[in-house]
Amino acid sequence: MDGISIWLQKIIDSLNTPLFTIGSSAFTIWTMIYLILATVILIVVASQINKLIAHKLLARSRFELGVRVAVGAIVKYVLLVVGFVVILQTAGINLSSLTILLGALGVGIGFGLQNITNNFVSGLIILFERPIKVGDRIEVADVAGDVVDISMRATTIITNDNISIIVPNSQFISETVINWSHTDRNVRFNFPVGVSYQEDPETIRKVLLEIARDNPGVLKNPVPDVLFSEYADSAMIFNLRVWTREYVNRPGVLKSQLYYEIARRFREQGIEIPYPQRDVYIKSAPQTNKEE
Repeated sequence: MDGISIWLQKIIDSLNTPLFTIGSSAFTIWTMIYLILATVILIVVASQINKLIAHKLLARSRFELGVRVAVGAIVKYVLLVVGFVVILQTAGINLSSLTILLGALGVGIGFGLQNITNNFVSGLIILFERPIKVGDRIEVADVAGDVVDISMRATTIITNDNISIIVPNSQFISETVINWSHTDRNVRFNFPVGVSYQEDPETIRKVLLEIARDNPGVLKNPVPDVLFSEYADSAMIFNLRVWTREYVNRPGVLKSQLYYEIARRFREQGIEIPYPQRDVYIKSAPQTNKEE
C-alpha cells in the first residue's frame, strides 16, 4: 500500500508541477488538462444550445431559418466568451496577468480577422434586415444567380450554368445589389423590335401582342404592352413589354422564344425587318474647257 501511495503521490506531484508561468499564474499539467476538457465541454454545450434555439425554441416563430440560425449563433458565441472566462478563473489563472499578452494577441488577431469580422457582421445585417433571402434572383459584382444559402460569412449563389459562386457578405452591404424578386417574382422585361417605315404601326402592335399572349411564359395579368419607342435612322422601333414569373432567372430564354416567333410571324405576313441603309449621292465636278 505504501508503494501505491508513493506512486500516486508522484503522479499528483507531476501533475502539479509548473510547466511555465505567465505573470503570477503557473500552468501545470493538471491545469492544461482541465482547460482542454472544460473547453471541449463548453464548445459542445454551446453548439447544442445553438441548435436548440434555432431548430426547437424558435421553430414555431415567424422568423426564417436564417434569422433563427443567426440568433442561435450569437447566443453560442456569447456563451463561449463568458464560459471561457469562467474556466480561466476556476483554473486559478489570474486574468490581470494576461492582460498585456491578450492585448497584443488581440491587436494581431484583429488585423488578421478584419475581413472575417466584416463579413460576419454583414451576415448578421443580411439575416435581420433581409435585403436578400434564399430563393431570390440577384445581381451583385457582375454575378447573377439564385441565392441558395446565406451563412454567417458568405452567401452562395447558383448561376444559370449551375455554377456555385461564394460571395462574401460584405459585398451585399457595400455594393449595389439588384434583387429581381425582392417583393415578388413578377418581373417585366423590355424587348425592342425594329420594322421598316413601310409597315403599318397598328398592324405591328397587333402582331406583337398576339405573339406575347400566345407565349405560356408571359403573364396574362399584368397584360403585355407595345410602345412605339422612336423613329430610328433605318427603322421604326417598338418596345414589347411583357411580365413573367417563370423566366425571372432565364430572361435570355424568353427573349429567344419571342424573337423566334416574331421572325416567323413577320415572315408569314410579309413584314419587313430592315437593315441599316445609307443613300450616297455622287456629284461630278463641272468640267472646264482648257485652251491648248
